[in-house]
Amino acid sequence: MDYTNYISIDSGIRFGKPCISGTRISVYDVLGWFASGMTTEEILKDFPQLS
Repeated sequence: MDYTNYISIDSGIRFGKPCISGTRISVYDVLGWFASGMTTEEILKDFPQLS
């Protein structure tokens, strides 16, 4: 699997933090939501632009 299909890094978006491609949602945020106990379904409900 090529992560570049899903994760992008752009210095002009979120200060260059890795983000989900096509969004301003950082990978760090998604991992934090999982770590706090959110389920995949809850995350997708809150952020429908993710798939």
